Amino acid sequence: MKFIIGVGGVTNGGKTTLTTRLLKTFPNCCVVHQDDFFKKPDQIDVGEDGFRQWDVISALDMEAMVSTVKGWQENPVKFARSHGVGLSSDADSAHAVHILIVEGFLIYNYKPLIDIYDKCFYISIPYEECRRRRSTRTYTVPDPPGLFDGHVWPMYLKHRKEMEDNCDRIEYLDGMTTKEEIYNQVFESVQNSLLNQS
Repeated sequence: MKFIIGVGGVTNGGKTTLTTRLLKTFPNCCVVHQDDFFKKPDQIDVGEDGFRQWDVISALDMEAMVSTVKGWQENPVKFARSHGVGLSSDADSAHAVHILIVEGFLIYNYKPLIDIYDKCFYISIPYEECRRRRSTRTYTVPDPPGLFDGHVWPMYLKHRKEMEDNCDRIEYLDGMTTKEEIYNQVFESVQNSLLNQS
């Protein structure tokens, strides 16, 4: 059985932390990180707000991302091996469960991806906390002054509305609760779905 989990959410909401924990929990589990599909800095447009438009879908090579997901769908065992993922001893058998986590901030804003998810999760945190967490992070391309309020947060609000219009299967997670609580909520939800499908 193949099962795809979407882990979306606001910047610095805890997506990667949750994904890392799930990868350690589930056997035969792979991940596709949306951040791996950012275009090169010189391919990112400067918007009317004066900032490079990193927080929009056109900053990402979404076709490459979709084809990576399709590669997993076609042959999860081959995909796992080519990505150095350890597999269970029964990975090749017909009853083995293979899980793919698709993680990123705009994974529910690209139509070709929306229908692939068996489970959709989205982590939210309030503006003040998001701003605080973002200020403690070091990025390859550092945030210029004013980027959070001038671009990052307005784009988040815009994309969140778009996502809510596009996808009605999302389970929302409160990023202000503990990492343990978020993990437990997701684990239980996924386990129930897997049991219902098996």
